[in-house]
Order: sequence, then C-alpha cells, then structure tokens
Amino acid sequence: MSASYLEATARERILQVLDAGSFAELLPPAQRVVSPHLGQLDAPVSFDDGVVIGEGTLDGRAVMAAAQEGGFMGGAVGEVHGAKLVGLLKRAIRKKAAGVVLLLETGGVRLHEANAGLIAVSEVMRAVLDARAAGIPVIVLVGGANGCFGGMGIVARCASTVIMSEEGRLAMSGPEVIETANGVEEFDSRDRALVWRTTGGKHRYLIGDCQVLVNDDVHAFRAAAAEALKNAGPTALTLQGLEAEQEVLRQRIARFGDAHDPMDIWQALGVAQPEAVPMLEAEPFVALADAHRVRTQA
Repeated sequence: MSASYLEATARERILQVLDAGSFAELLPPAQRVVSPHLGQLDAPVSFDDGVVIGEGTLDGRAVMAAAQEGGFMGGAVGEVHGAKLVGLLKRAIRKKAAGVVLLLETGGVRLHEANAGLIAVSEVMRAVLDARAAGIPVIVLVGGANGCFGGMGIVARCASTVIMSEEGRLAMSGPEVIETANGVEEFDSRDRALVWRTTGGKHRYLIGDCQVLVNDDVHAFRAAAAEALKNAGPTALTLQGLEAEQEVLRQRIARFGDAHDPMDIWQALGVAQPEAVPMLEAEPFVALADAHRVRTQA
C-alpha cells in the first residue's frame, strides 16, 4: 500500500523510511530544545526547532537520520536546527555508522536568525563533507512540498546520493527570490508548470543533479535509500572528483547556457517529445531519461 511522502510529516517520514520500530530520537520533544532567538522576536517556537534527529536501522544497517518539518517555518534552518544536524553527522563519524539519511524539506536559512542561520548552514556543509571523508555515505531525500532551496540546496549536492520525486524541488534560489531580484520577465513564480520544469525532480534527474527518481511514495523512497546505502562506493570527495564535477558544469553552461526553458534543454539532450516529459510517471520517465541524461560524479 502506497503512502504519499509529500503529504507526510517529518516524523511520519522518518519512521516509515527506517526499519519499523528501530528509530530512537535524540533530543526528543520532552527536552524542548528550542531556538533562543525566536522568542526574543515574539515568533512562535517549536519543541524540536523543526527537525527530528536520531538513529535506527535501514534494511538492517545502522544509520543516523534527520527529517526537517516543512510545516514549521518552511523547514528553515536556524542555530539550534543546524546544530542538531551537525551533532548528528559528528555522531555518525564517532559511531562509524553505515550511513546518514537526511530527509530535507526547507527554504534554506531562517532569516529571523540572520548570521546564526548562515553559520549553521555552513557548519552542516562541512559536517556532510567530514562524514563522507570518514567513509560514511550521506543520502538525501527530497520530496516535500517546500522543496530544498538556499544553502540547504547546496548541502544536498554535497551528499553522496540525492533521491527525489517529481514533486520534490531542488535549487539554490527559490522561484520567488529569482522573481524579486530579476523581475517576473526573468522568472514567473506563479507559473507552477515552469517552476516544476525548472526545479523539479525530473529536470534534476535529466541534468544529473539527482541520482534516483522515484514516485511520491514513502516506501519507494525507503527502497531507493536502502539500495543507495547498499551500493555506496567510495564516499570521500577527492580533488579529482571535484575537478570532474566542475568540468561537467562547464560543459553544461557551454551546451545549455542559451536555453530559455528546461524543455529546450530536454530537446537538446535528445528527448524526442520533451513536451510529454511532465506527464510521465516515474518508471517510464526514468526508462526514457536514462538514454539521454547528463551523468555526473558525486
């Protein structure tokens, strides 16, 4: 029986992605570790600061896991929120976990906390790379309503594997930010079809920004994460790997820099009927895309 990942809360997702009964929460609700900044601004606080962290097993392998709650401030990262993620990643290194699974749903930095939020995101990036350097794969799942944007979009691309659904979105700047900075002529954030063509899971899969595309189903995400954990190769980001990634990006700009719509890119990749891509379910889309997609080195 399928269960929508998009519609689930952070706690529902993490409990269903990990093995049944295996999740043990760290800093649980009773401890009420909340932001020290929001109360000073008369802003609402959450008992877990919008992120659930803990340890459990995935297909029998010991992992650390975190899930951001998009219902609280859009999953935005503040000082405590970021510190919980950093602490989890450091714990994974210390305990030599088989992997870290991050269920990301976030608009990026919590603007209420300004520099504290920016510093927190930078520390999360460093912790992800430290975990990878220690031989621990970091697997990111993106399928929530708020997508994964801002600094956490960069964090996602620092991971070993990115798994998305079509409904998930991944980018640096969100549609509203682009429109505010450059005008509606540059990007109309109200054009939902354009937004999903540009930032959605299908486009990210085609251009190589995510490694796996699944249906909007918690169990599909779980199976893909377990497979990524099982087949994880070398995890450290080497200079050679970084240079190869930069070359892929250089070629992407040279090849698609003049494109005005993702559909132009899909056509340039050789997709015969690019206009049909948004209508395809995940399985037939992946079968079509695998012959044309850009491949990158994580």
